[in-house]
Amino acid sequence: MSAILAFEGLAKDWYGVPAVRDLTLGVEEGGALGLIGENGAGKSTLMNMVGGVVTPSAGSMRWRGEVYAPGSPADATARGIAFIHQELNLFTNLSIAENVFIDGFPRRLGLIDRRRIADVTRDLMDRLNLDHAPETVVGDLAPGERQLVEIAKALHRSADLIIFDEPTTSLTPRETGRLFDVIDRLKAEGRTIIYISHILGDVERVCDRIAVLRDGALVDEGATADFPVSRMIRSMIGRELSGLFPDRTARPSETIVFRAEGLTQPGVLENVSLEIRSGEILGLFGLMGSGRSEFARAAFGLDAVETGRVMIDGAPVDGDARARIAAGLAFVTENRREEGLMMEAPVAENLSLVAARDFGRGPLGLVDRAAHARATERARSDLGIRAGDIAVQPVKSLSGGNQQKAVIGKWLMNGPRVFVLDEPTRGVDVGAKHEIYALADRLAAEGGGILFISSELEELTGMCDRIMVMSRGEITAAFTPPYDRETVLAAAFREVMA
Repeated sequence: MSAILAFEGLAKDWYGVPAVRDLTLGVEEGGALGLIGENGAGKSTLMNMVGGVVTPSAGSMRWRGEVYAPGSPADATARGIAFIHQELNLFTNLSIAENVFIDGFPRRLGLIDRRRIADVTRDLMDRLNLDHAPETVVGDLAPGERQLVEIAKALHRSADLIIFDEPTTSLTPRETGRLFDVIDRLKAEGRTIIYISHILGDVERVCDRIAVLRDGALVDEGATADFPVSRMIRSMIGRELSGLFPDRTARPSETIVFRAEGLTQPGVLENVSLEIRSGEILGLFGLMGSGRSEFARAAFGLDAVETGRVMIDGAPVDGDARARIAAGLAFVTENRREEGLMMEAPVAENLSLVAARDFGRGPLGLVDRAAHARATERARSDLGIRAGDIAVQPVKSLSGGNQQKAVIGKWLMNGPRVFVLDEPTRGVDVGAKHEIYALADRLAAEGGGILFISSELEELTGMCDRIMVMSRGEITAAFTPPYDRETVLAAAFREVMA
């Protein structure tokens, strides 16, 4: 096969730090290439160069043998390149048909030809097995269905190369299977796929070939048949990883550090009670919409409850999130970009967000910049955040995994007693996952309590001292090791299917 897209000595620097280094790689036309690497390996920067968002510092790209130097995303679209991002580029207040034709509506006699729009959209939806009327508002669709609308946009633009960036992060297993069926059909039609994911089993399922980036450079490449997951991990992190989960050093004591009693908000939470002991990692599992995140927000004081209370170290905590922070509660939200970080601000300012008052000096509370710099640099080093000058580099320029470390770091600087982690490893590579697991164990070993909320049952069974299951806003089951994954899953599904 010939290369539809080729990179020749491609390079890009950010703030003096190489993001992509001397990369030479061809993407075979009609094939499916899996692009993997740790957070910060250069995948997003490479795709941004393909998409015309950033300009290479060196090297060149070729599209079907011709020089390709996009100056904007519109240039990439014109060449037949489409992106299916993790955060979908859809207008949720518009219909499916309006989203499909958002770049240009056909006209008839000077008016928008709505019949043609509906007919073309309906044909695209039939090809994707999306059973909705073209006028259905996108905001009413499930995440997996919204993703199919994004794919319909790509097909409408006659895209020859479709790039999927972490497409299954927010999907249920059923939606993931449906997406894979669609990708199989796209491959059968001769379209070229680049598939980027930290879920290595998915890469193995979808792709014909695999390319591995590490520190911005291409370090390994080959046919999927010759690329077991062990080779993927070894190539990504540059060493053998003996196990995904670290040995647990913490052991729960009898001391209860956190207790929620009867948290109730009609239609959202129903009499939810749980307790966490010092040294314990408590898992909270449930399907999408089960109430896990709603419980976390209520416990942290972000959302009001009708009845119930929260206690830390035996003392009731009233008031809003500020009071709970002061009492020693930390909350790592699942939405780090919108709720966890100030994306335009430097890394150092983000790390000190919660503990900012600690650096005030004198009657005016002026910031002791030297102390601030020392403390934030210690936090950066302790967490292994890959960055240049954290005093000036904006956190938005970090990879997803390093952004997640910054979210956790801002709480660590405040010395919390209880950590609520909501999907802390979502969109994070296998090496960074291991680091986050080790950090959770360390916090527990230091006497803290951890509530670990996740939709990945494997990581809960690998890390947690107990697992509680939520469904329809209620705690429906509790489990202790040894865990039977099928039994835990059945508990999550039982109330939904009833």
